[in-house]
Amino acid sequence: MTIDLEALYTDLHRHPELSFQETRTAGVITRHLTDLGIEFEEGIGKTGVAGVIRNGDGPVVWLRADMDALPVPEQTGLEYASTARGTDPSGTDVPVMHACGHDMHVSAMLGALERLVATKHEWSGTIVAVFQPAEEYGAGSQAMIADGVLDRFPKPDIVLGQHVTPLPAGTIGVRSGTQMAASDGLVVKLLGRGGHGSRPHSTIDPVVMAAATVMRLQTIVSREVDPRDVAVVTVGSIHAGLKNNIIPAEAKLELSLRYPDDDARARVLEKVERVVRAEAQASGAEEPPVITIDHSLPPTINDDDATARLRTAFDAAFGEGTVIDPGMFTGSEDVSWFARESGAPLVFWFWGGIDPDAYAAAVAADSVERDIPTNHSPFFAPVLQPTLDNGVANLVVAAREFLETRTAE
Repeated sequence: MTIDLEALYTDLHRHPELSFQETRTAGVITRHLTDLGIEFEEGIGKTGVAGVIRNGDGPVVWLRADMDALPVPEQTGLEYASTARGTDPSGTDVPVMHACGHDMHVSAMLGALERLVATKHEWSGTIVAVFQPAEEYGAGSQAMIADGVLDRFPKPDIVLGQHVTPLPAGTIGVRSGTQMAASDGLVVKLLGRGGHGSRPHSTIDPVVMAAATVMRLQTIVSREVDPRDVAVVTVGSIHAGLKNNIIPAEAKLELSLRYPDDDARARVLEKVERVVRAEAQASGAEEPPVITIDHSLPPTINDDDATARLRTAFDAAFGEGTVIDPGMFTGSEDVSWFARESGAPLVFWFWGGIDPDAYAAAVAADSVERDIPTNHSPFFAPVLQPTLDNGVANLVVAAREFLETRTAE
């Protein structure tokens, strides 16, 4: 039975699930793997799924798709827009949306597996299809590795993955070397002394301390990082207080830091810590701030030889000019842990999901940043076609490039 990929995609889009809660999504995946006759294990790293197609001697190719959604209220206006709710790790009820396209990743992967199963007479080797949870937490790949996915399945000779992005549909973006930045998520707790809002002089106000800290942190990239280098310091969350006439005892900041390599990481982390501690001292804090690293991701580095080989295969399959160098993305990914822990090369690419005419109009109007929603936006939604068919074709071409080709008898 042929998979209705458009119906699959719209169903997944309507029913997004937060990180490590992807139980319905995993169930949809395992039903299709069963129908395709693909052996699999589920519950790897809590909610992950891995399937394997053994088709004779040859290389072992790992294909990876992530499954989780984000706490974002969807505003796309689509007929199949999500109205789902979920509970985040803090116990808060939140809206949930596939604002990063992972529903497209899962759908394209299942479509590619269907095509690869149907053409087993044309290739030999082993395919391991990894449906990974919790990419948005930067924790899913390591959870699957800790649960033994590299021991329970054939180890990869290469790891391949793709991500839908706001490029014109029909475009593939890939580069050798650093494709995506390293990142750290920091939690900063600023400790003050609470009291009545009418008596600020008797307190040490962590709200003011937090405001000063946020503003000073913005000078790190603008004044302390060489303009030729890449670095990002973002304060994405700030929490303090419960009532307007109570000065709280503490404030919490959540930071996202991005850099291309370990040297830059060390420099930026040192500067962030210096600013946080100095602002606390300047505010008269009696206790030093508490700084913890919530998660840390390495840079996503594409293997030079494998990337060149795949670019050639994409050009041959889809025509010269399809593949572009998109530059280094300052977003981060955890797919590289599979390659790093196994010692295999990695190629991770982007494929366009925006209507080409809409994208061209935005370019002509110099309004791409305003008019083309990006991943994590409540307005982000890839155009269904040809994005979905392209995603399937990309994975099939990539997998076949690194498998062995069977000669006709």
